[in-house]
Amino acid sequence: MEENKELISLTGTFTYILFRNDENMYTVAKFKVQDAKEKTVTVTGLIPRPETNTMYTISGTYIEHPRYGMQFQIVSITKNLPSGKEGVIRYLSGPAFAGIGKKTASKIVESLGEDCIRMIREDPDVIRLVPGITEKSIDAILNGLKNDQEGPEELMRFINVNGIGYRNLIRLNQRYGAQAVEKLKENPYRVIEECDGFGFITADKIAKSLGVEDDDERRLYAILITCASDLCFSLGNSHVRYEALEEYFSGKTRGIEASFDDLLQKALLARSLIREEDRIYPAVQYDAEVYVSRFLDGFPYKDTDPYDPAFLHRSLEELEDRIGISYDETQVEAIDCFFQNPITILTGGPGTGKTTVVRAMVQLFTLMYPASTVVCAAPTGRAAKRLSELTGADSATIHSLLRWDLETNTFRKNEEDPILADLLIIDEFSMVDTWLFSNLLKASGNVRKICILGDEDQLPSVGPGCVLRDMIACGRFPLIRLEKIHRQEKGSGVIMLARDINQGKCEEQYSDVAMFECRRTEIKQILVQVIRNAFDKGYTLDDIQVLSPMYSGAAGIDVLNNTLQSCFNPPDEAKREYKIGYTTFREGDKILQLKNQPDDDVYNGDIGILTEIVKASESENNMVTLVVEFDGIFVEYTQDNWNNISLAYCISIHKSQGSEYPIVIMPFTWQMNVMLQRKLIYTGATRARKALIILGEIGAFRKGIEILEKHPRETTLTQRLTMQNDSFPLFEEDSNP
Repeated sequence: MEENKELISLTGTFTYILFRNDENMYTVAKFKVQDAKEKTVTVTGLIPRPETNTMYTISGTYIEHPRYGMQFQIVSITKNLPSGKEGVIRYLSGPAFAGIGKKTASKIVESLGEDCIRMIREDPDVIRLVPGITEKSIDAILNGLKNDQEGPEELMRFINVNGIGYRNLIRLNQRYGAQAVEKLKENPYRVIEECDGFGFITADKIAKSLGVEDDDERRLYAILITCASDLCFSLGNSHVRYEALEEYFSGKTRGIEASFDDLLQKALLARSLIREEDRIYPAVQYDAEVYVSRFLDGFPYKDTDPYDPAFLHRSLEELEDRIGISYDETQVEAIDCFFQNPITILTGGPGTGKTTVVRAMVQLFTLMYPASTVVCAAPTGRAAKRLSELTGADSATIHSLLRWDLETNTFRKNEEDPILADLLIIDEFSMVDTWLFSNLLKASGNVRKICILGDEDQLPSVGPGCVLRDMIACGRFPLIRLEKIHRQEKGSGVIMLARDINQGKCEEQYSDVAMFECRRTEIKQILVQVIRNAFDKGYTLDDIQVLSPMYSGAAGIDVLNNTLQSCFNPPDEAKREYKIGYTTFREGDKILQLKNQPDDDVYNGDIGILTEIVKASESENNMVTLVVEFDGIFVEYTQDNWNNISLAYCISIHKSQGSEYPIVIMPFTWQMNVMLQRKLIYTGATRARKALIILGEIGAFRKGIEILEKHPRETTLTQRLTMQNDSFPLFEEDSNP
């Protein structure tokens, strides 16, 4: 870690802007210091609206860059008030004060003195003491001072005082512009609903600095909204029951006098929450569920294209001869169903031929409709890449396809700017939550046919909802279940185990599956030996993925990552390392991407290698930089996005969804009992392409596959799609009567 340096303050003016990124305000500029030497230095940092020939005071440290020499890295910046009679007159008659000329400016300075700007800011009525000044001029002066004092500069000072991070500064500036500080002072909790990336903890930190009391109604309202959202996300539900929300809210406000019903009514009137019977929905979840049901209810909006069944079957036979595949009866039925219906759901476990069938669908579709456009999408980068390789069609992650904006958490592709596709194929659909699916459908106004692929036995999405389950349960969409196992080559033992897991059983032996019984204290030692044995057989660390259900415990992700890093990428004088929090990152480490970064073309669940650690003194932005390679794509990480990566020697089963690895190793202990259930174990086992190794307390593994979902997700999408009663309106105007 770089040692802290005492901050230095400089006063002067910007003379030349060398580089400027308006989106994040990062700037490199020449700065002329106001001192006896009047030296000019190169300064870098986040600078809101830099103006040349305006006096600033900057604080920071000098850093020697190996390529660019000595630079001054800015930590904080303040625009100084003009000084001297001529300077104040020039300022007041400048472009910030519309309609104020030198004559009026001179009159103000002569009447109030050279300190008039500070005086007016502290007491606006002082301006009325200037003889003969008009109301129009008074408004121009007051508005000019207000606008010049507000905006990014004031926001930056506010951010520095409250310590809430520069990334949040950018978000606040994008959302509120010049009114950011005013909006925060008015209600610091508004950012929870209005500005992506802010949660209650950050908003409460701002509020405390502004003197907001614990029993302030704005704070209690924010707690209620946060409670509803947190409960939905923790359980995966689209709503929370009234009683559960009241109990949770009471626990969060213990010792504070608060009226739950009054706050709930206020939230309902503001449409922050939606109520149907005893169900309380966060507005985002309600709107997503309603939109999905409304879109699917009316899909397609245009008639589907006709086709010749006889020509289709002849073409299918020719395809079989060409690629050397014979489709079975169910697979042919799936292809027929696909052409007959606007929406088709195709589900099945590993080895049942889902992607083989989809390859035929795409090739036959383009043959039948040569002018059509096919777009494939998946939740993860690896799944999208695999789908593209198999189908030959354009494929992307859903976020990339929709041109997701990281800072605002919005999508540029929408109803006004839809994706151009006649056929939309969505793979790994079990991972798609209701909110993401609603945004995908918003951009699908031109789509004429949708094919959904997914394994209904896998874990549901991380976000709220259970869309694949709900669409199957409503019975409105054609469903083909592929059950016959076609993959008979090496690795089929893993497939047989996966099938048995779904039936709640496990035999003693399967080909390509090994089970090692050991005490939890022995897991680390045996795990290392298993990996060394795989190395002896020609496998590399890239071929092997350790999956654990939990972060804590003797066989948890944190412990195993440290163990495996120490064994397979130990400290080396030739390798740089850098500690972030409790984690030491070392060149050569296996790295997991935790969040989507569409601008860098890397996504949640991608795995790469830490190729280089660049010292702050060596980087162009004067920050320690970690460079990670993801399949030929190099991505840089600084303190702004360090929380987007972690070590990947061992990762969670949830993070492995949408990916496959030649060898998967899963440790189990009775400590994990709270997490173990059939879908979780099945999802982990089906990540193995060639071999699966289970080790630890095998009894915990066997017990886990007997347990169905402990808390089935509560949603109302199925009811909305079937419209069984009036409690599930399709249109939002029917809610909150």
